[in-house]
Amino acid sequence: MKELKENKKWEVSIMEIRDNGAKFKVTRRVPEMGVAETKMFNTKEEAKQQFEEWLSE
Repeated sequence: MKELKENKKWEVSIMEIRDNGAKFKVTRRVPEMGVAETKMFNTKEEAKQQFEEWLSE
């Protein structure tokens, strides 16, 4: 039996987008796998909370 352990190295970023008001985009990526997940938020506080959560994983 073969045991496989994966070490996911996420890159997490936060960006403010100003277009008819401010929105905040939080993205996490695994560059070597070409995988990304993005969430959009209306408030900076919500975006920072998601950013911190993803950093702690």
